[in-house]
Formats: sequence, C-alpha cells, structure tokens
Amino acid sequence: MSRLSRYRALLALVMVLPLSGCLFRSHKVERQVTSAPLQSATQQELIDFINSQADKIKTMQATVDIDASVGGAKEGKVTDYQEIRGYVLARKPAMLRMIGLMPIVRNKAFDMVSDGQEFKLWIPPKNRFIVGHNEVVRPSTQPLENLRPQHINDALLLRSVDPQNEIAVLENGYETVTDAKGHRVQQPDYEIEVIRKGSAGWFLSRKIIFSRTDLLPHRQLIYDEHGNLVTDARYEKLQDYKGATFPTEIDIWRPQEEYSILLKIVKLQLNEKLTDDQFALQQPPGAVVVNMDQRANQAETSQAGDGK
Repeated sequence: MSRLSRYRALLALVMVLPLSGCLFRSHKVERQVTSAPLQSATQQELIDFINSQADKIKTMQATVDIDASVGGAKEGKVTDYQEIRGYVLARKPAMLRMIGLMPIVRNKAFDMVSDGQEFKLWIPPKNRFIVGHNEVVRPSTQPLENLRPQHINDALLLRSVDPQNEIAVLENGYETVTDAKGHRVQQPDYEIEVIRKGSAGWFLSRKIIFSRTDLLPHRQLIYDEHGNLVTDARYEKLQDYKGATFPTEIDIWRPQEEYSILLKIVKLQLNEKLTDDQFALQQPPGAVVVNMDQRANQAETSQAGDGK
C-alpha cells in the first residue's frame, strides 16, 4: 500500500470512529448551584459601601472570646488552644491593643499593642517582652510570638479605597456555601479587587468578597507586594450597630505563620473616645526582652556568612 493510500485509510478511520461510539463516550457534568435568591449591585455601589462603612467606624472597644490554633502543613500538626476572654481596642488610622486573659484565674495571657509601625507584645506566663517592626516576617518557633496587632487590625477594620494609590475592579466569581439541606453548592459572589501602587509597582493588595444573598462583605484576602496571601479573614453574623455594619465573628488565618484566631464579639462599642494612654504598653521590670528586628538582622548576617 502506498503512503497516500495509508493516509486515506487513516483519515477514514478517524472520521468513522466518533460515529461508532466504541471508543468515545460522553456524560453530563452537573454543577451544583445555589437556588437562593441573589441580589445585584454595581462595582461603584460596592466600592461606595466599603468606603462608607470605613468612614463610619473611627474607634472600637470590644469584649471578645478568643479561639486560637497553630500549625498546618508546614508544622505537620495543628494545636488548638482553649477559648479565653479578651479585649480589643482600635483607633484609626492604625492603633490597636489586644489583651487575652487566662482561663478561670483571668490573669493576662498576653498583651499587645501597635501604632501601625512598631509593635510590643508582653507574654507574662513566659516573662517575655517582644518588640519590633510590624513588617518583620521571619516567624518565631514560639506560636504566641508570631501574633501581630497590625494583622488583627487589618482584618478587623475594612479600609476605604484610596483613589490616590489604589484602583478597584470588580470580578464576578463563585464561592462554595452550604445550603439549607446541608449540601455544598456553588453560589455567585462579587469580588472587589484592590490594586495598590507599591515600591516596585502595582500589585494586588486585597480582595473583598461580597455575598450575593445580602450584598455584605463576608471575606477579605490580603496580599503582600510579592503576591503572597498573608491574611484570610472571614466575617460571619454581621449586625447593624447604629448604622455601621460589623461582624460578630471574625476568623483570621495567617498562612505564612500558620496560626488562626477566631474572635467572637461579646460586647461592642463603636466611636467612643480612646486616649493615647489606653494604647501604652510599658516594659515590665525583669522581663526578658526579645527584639525581633535584631533577631532578623542576625539571621540575615549568618546566612550571608554561610554563603561565602
């Protein structure tokens, strides 16, 4: 058989096979989509909601129950900590203080504060007083030492979109939810993606995800300038507090340090006056001081020396 004849025979076989049904089968793929009634909004309406809610909240004082867990794929295990009572104070633009109390005895488990640039963390059970800049990202092997008040602040209070340094765009996405029958289904959502101008150019700064059932923000994803997800915050049971919408449950996951904190609001006061003294944390006498900036510099120097 000539080459041309073999080519014609092969072509005929390829054309016939799909008709025979012997080697090709097809089946339906059903996508489980929610049947819940959905609401609609424009990009500008969602941005206006973010900005208006951000403007309505200047300060907050909250009594909270705190659940925490540490670990994941990097650690190889997850450790859950007993729920404790705590207090959160926040004042814009970047002041935050958070205190956790030991179960039963109510002594301080930790006390941390930040002015947006530097933080202080006092851990009485370990007699350690930790200081440093917020942006030091070299995790400690001690779980509590990885807590940063600024991370809590960024997750708690939605920032408005800054027209001078940020661009916001809308994406129509999907989220997985559980319906009334307990089934996992796909539900359309709105995602406002905030692109920010950084030192090395524009980057994805955060995503604010709105549910289509109530048009409220139920999740915020925060990224660093290298595109890494640094905070995943979920907001549940949102309530109206004198015109300001605020969640009564905030679940904060820090994937780089592998710790999560769940804050359950027991009592909330918004826009009450908070003084500078309420954000002052002094070094206790006799405490062991750990400077995270110096530790990071020493580690970098050691790595540089090893590379020679």
